[in-house]
Amino acid sequence: MSRPEHMEIKETYAHYAPKGVVTLEAGVALVTAAIQFCRLHKISRLLVDTTGLTGFPPPLIHERYWSAQEWAQAARGSLDLAMVAKEENLDPQRFGVLVAKNAGLNAHASSSLEECLGWLLAQPAH
Repeated sequence: MSRPEHMEIKETYAHYAPKGVVTLEAGVALVTAAIQFCRLHKISRLLVDTTGLTGFPPPLIHERYWSAQEWAQAARGSLDLAMVAKEENLDPQRFGVLVAKNAGLNAHASSSLEECLGWLLAQPAH
């Protein structure tokens, strides 16, 4: 598996910032591929910035559940995921984060890149 376009490998984490007009399903698939790449290459921290993706409305509750389950399954407990999203795409209750954690994926979501990076780097190494 080759490194996804728009992914940078840093010293202690990978930073993935895809861009484009996509459907929600395509956006979820992009993040899933990035998670799989990190898992296969033993990268235990992934920062995903989805603010460059457009073309879909804010996810509905069942879509949040589905995407969080998808990402947890792809990670298989091998990494921590911090996701930057546009404020309008974030659920105030962070339902997707709760679903991800219940499925075995340590995750965080915020509209702040700095907050997400700080959270990610504070996670203990795998």
